[in-house]
Amino acid sequence: MYDSLQQLDTLTINFNRTGNWMLMLFMAVVMYGVALGLKPQFFRGVFNRPRALFIGLVCQWLVLPLVTFLLCMLFHSLVPPMVAMGLILVASCPGGAVSNFMTSYAKGNAELSVLMSTISTLGAPIFTPINYAIWGGLYVKYMDASAGNVLRTLQVPPTQIALTVIVIIGIPVLLGLITVKFAPNASARLKEIMRYLSIVVFLSVVGMMVSQNYILFKEYIGFIFIIVFIHNLVGFGIGYTAASMGKTPVKDRRAVTLETGIQNSGLGLLLLFNTGIFPPEIAKGGMAFVTAWWGVWHIISGLLLATAFRFSAFDTTGLSKFLRKK
Repeated sequence: MYDSLQQLDTLTINFNRTGNWMLMLFMAVVMYGVALGLKPQFFRGVFNRPRALFIGLVCQWLVLPLVTFLLCMLFHSLVPPMVAMGLILVASCPGGAVSNFMTSYAKGNAELSVLMSTISTLGAPIFTPINYAIWGGLYVKYMDASAGNVLRTLQVPPTQIALTVIVIIGIPVLLGLITVKFAPNASARLKEIMRYLSIVVFLSVVGMMVSQNYILFKEYIGFIFIIVFIHNLVGFGIGYTAASMGKTPVKDRRAVTLETGIQNSGLGLLLLFNTGIFPPEIAKGGMAFVTAWWGVWHIISGLLLATAFRFSAFDTTGLSKFLRKK
């Protein structure tokens, strides 16, 4: 497994910036659909009872990067350094706006999810470089010094933060709330249409992202799939466990779970392909490959988990029931 994954360092990942702009446009449309189901008074409720918001941000900013580093240590003999550094980079990124739709579709607290995405994104210029420096630095120092060439000081572009917070989240949410206020009947019908349209959009995005590197994914996806699957599952597990231990309501628990398990891997790719930060050869490697596949997989896994939340009550029993007994 180790030798097979090391071969990724000789490959070139196709990163299409035009496709990234299209994804942002799609996400803005999806966020408008999410906003049609938001209630302004619920935002006040999140701040009045901030426990779930605090738990979610701690999971996002502190716990996930720490656990990712521990996983890289645990599987050091199986995971080569570039793949490990890719996982640490993804875990250092803020939550992805994709989680807002997933939470809404899962009948979770969409207002909480929107606030978590916004705050974690605004904090990205601070927390993304710090987490990557700390956990990446510890990996280089104690696990594999050869990864030192990718231990760079990250600079999150302010334009990327503005695009996410204003264009992808802010403006669509504002327009959605205005639509609900002044055209409530139309917004109710439009909300149902947008829900299913959004699912089609996400599946189309997955197809587009896979097609850009289809040959590479087809040939090398096996072990990367397992690694990203485990990492993503751990992310969901961290959010679910922490929210359950914090005795948050079901809707809040779903929001925290999805927000913790869905990362803005697109930001990770933008950083990787920024030649002012990383050398150009880094685009040929396990670091870029694992980050690119993360962007595909979290859409698939998010839809699967959100569907399970929406159409079953499995998350209202199990661990939460055990904790109540304790």
